[in-house]
Parts: sequence; structure tokens; C-alpha cells
Amino acid sequence: MERTIRQIEMTVPVQPRLKRVAAYARVSSGKDAMLHSLSSQVSLYSQLIQNHEGWQYCGVYSDEAFTGTKENRQGFQSLLTECRAGNIDLIITKSISRFARNTVTLLQTVRELKLLGVDVYFEEQNIHTQSADGELMMTILASYAQEESLSASENQKWRIRKNFEEGKPWNGTVLGYRIENGQYVVVPEEAAIVRRIFEEYLDGFGFNAIAQHLNADGLTTRYGNPWHHSGVQKLIRNYCYTGNLLLQRTFRENHITKKTLPNQGELPMYHATETHEPIVSMTLFEAVQREADARAEHYNHTKVKVTYPFTGKLECLGCGKNYRRKVTTARVVWICATFNSKGKAACASKQIPEETLMAVTAQVLGTPKFDEHLFAAAIEKIQVGKNNALHYIFRDGRCVDTTWADRSRAESWSPEMKEAARQRQMQRRKDEWLDQ
Repeated sequence: MERTIRQIEMTVPVQPRLKRVAAYARVSSGKDAMLHSLSSQVSLYSQLIQNHEGWQYCGVYSDEAFTGTKENRQGFQSLLTECRAGNIDLIITKSISRFARNTVTLLQTVRELKLLGVDVYFEEQNIHTQSADGELMMTILASYAQEESLSASENQKWRIRKNFEEGKPWNGTVLGYRIENGQYVVVPEEAAIVRRIFEEYLDGFGFNAIAQHLNADGLTTRYGNPWHHSGVQKLIRNYCYTGNLLLQRTFRENHITKKTLPNQGELPMYHATETHEPIVSMTLFEAVQREADARAEHYNHTKVKVTYPFTGKLECLGCGKNYRRKVTTARVVWICATFNSKGKAACASKQIPEETLMAVTAQVLGTPKFDEHLFAAAIEKIQVGKNNALHYIFRDGRCVDTTWADRSRAESWSPEMKEAARQRQMQRRKDEWLDQ
């Protein structure tokens, strides 16, 4: 009897792919109550997604104290990056206003997500963007959200201008003062720093020098940070230290961009006199302003925008800053920006004589002398390391490591220095002869 044997193919049932779900939460205030609300939202969404059958948890993205009109929210941008990478299928968020209050931003984002196959679900409005009428409903509701943002912005502006009219300060971050009951109250130890800055500037020190002095003495800014050029410059221009206030010197362009612009007559300014205890006298303040204006005018007249072959090419491996060109009494050198502004304690790099740098570069390029055009075309960057190390990175991807040699003491003397030394030696011999 003939048997028939048939092979049976065993098939593995295809498991349905889990829907990859993420959530987005945002609060527009950094107050404790709002941050607690944000924490609750994150916890709620995490539990909701993880406990939902058929869903794969892909995280909860959030932003603190950012308004919905901003496109550069870090958490929001991270969420979009994951969507563009194809890692998310569905986004859950509380409402349209939490996602974005700018109608244009909202629609552009949602349309991009739709093209990526990502659905967005707004809980309060019960809208799925992938549904047939989702975009129409969103457009209408987003317009309301944007108008709500405008209304809130106008109410805030009215409150601020009311305070301006009453001579109340609005900036609570000024070194030397704290706001108590709507008025500035002096903080003595900070006020001493403010007076020192004004006096040192009038004594002839520049912004960088003053910052270095303060940092060397362990003195910090209002929030405990090191001093920098810009902080000192801004402080000496602050009129409030005279005990008077000049209010609404800047304004916001609109509630969408929130760009701060200088007030050049678009809105009224408010000058309130003797509103609080002064830290510096009006005489000292005005003297510092005249000195600052004079230095600025001299700088603007003498400043010429010049670039050099090594500008933007030299990178310090110690601190990551670029080297800059500096003309000293002896020679022209290239020096790390951090070392130049903050000293050896901040970056223990060495300055490189320009002629040495040119000679080494010519050797690396295989030319008898430095060729500026060949250098610009061939070299992407030069990284400066310890022990005089130079790491040349070519535009074609090649790298060359070399070192530069310190000049001897005799070589480092310029002709002017040698002549001055010769004159001193002659004078010394003359004095010795007269003593005999």
C-alpha cells in the first residue's frame, strides 16, 4: 500500500505591533504650584500610557516656564526629533494651548506630523489630528487660544505700565537691591561691590580688568556667578543706582515673538525721582557715563574690522576657546581668549609668536614660506594643546601633528628692546665712571 506524506508548514502568528505613544506637557510659569502641576501631568501620562493595552511607552516630554508661542522649547523640539526619526505613532497632550498658542506654529507642526504618520490627540477638545475634520476644528480652536494669549499679554502690559506710572521698579534681579513692598531696599554687602565697580572704572580700569579683580577677590554676581566683561558694562549703565528710575526703556515686539526692542519713542518712558536709597551719587554716576561715552567714541573711531590668516582657525584644547591676535610691546602673538581675559588660573595655555606659527605652518604645508591663500584653502582648523603641540586638521580630512619651539631669550628681544638695553648699559657704565 503506497503512503502519501505531506509536509505541513508551521506558521507563527504575527503579533500586532504596539502603538508607540508619547505625551507632551507644559506650564508657562516657573512658580512652585505650576511645577507641581507639571509633575502631576508627567506622572499621570506615564501611568496612562504604560497601563494601556496595545501601547508602548515612549516617554513624556515637558517644558517648564516657556510660553506656547515659542518654537524653541527644548522638550517640544526633542519630541519632534523622535517623531522625525520614526519612533512615535501617537502624541497625547492636554489641550491645544499647551501644545502651541501660535496658530501658524500649531498648524505647521501638526501638518508635518501628519505627513510623518503621527497622530496628535488633544484631550480637552477631544480631537485627533488624523481625523477628517481634525484640522478644521484645530484651526478654529487655535485661533481662540492665540487670542487668549493676546488678551493675557495686554492685561500684563496694562499692569506693568500702571506700576511704571506709580514709579514702582520691575526688575528684581539688580545687584545691590531687593524688592520689598514694591520698593528697592539696599543690600549693604552687594552695594559695596557696586560702588567699587563705579570707582575702579573711573580710576581707569576697563571692564575685563574690573571683572578679573572681582573674581580674584571671590566676589560674584547677583546669582553667584563669575564676573564677565558684559556684566560690568551693563552695571555701570544702570540708572537705578542713583535712587531714581527710568522706566519702559525697552518693550516687547508682540505676544508671538516676544522679542525685546529698545524704546526709541514708540512708547512713553517714565522718569521717577527719589524712589529709593541711592548706592552711588548722581555726580559719580554722571562722571562714569561721560568716561564710558568717551571710551566708546574713541574705540568706535579707532576700531577697524580686520581679519588675519589665523583668525577663527586656532582652537585651545584646554578650554575650547579660539585664539586671538595680540600686539605686545615685544612682538605679535596669538593667545587663548580665556587666558587673555581671565588669566592663567582659568586656562594655562601659552601664547604663540605669529612668526613662529607661520614658520611651522609653512613646514606642514611643504612650502618655503607661509602662503596665506594656500593655508586658507587647505587647513580647516589648528588645535593647540599642551607642551607646544599643534594638531593641523586639513579640509580633505587629513591630520598632521607637530610642535612649535620656544624662542631663546636672545631671539625674543625686539630691536627696540635691544636698543633700550644697550642705552641702559651705557648709562650704567657712565655712572660707574663718574663715581670713580
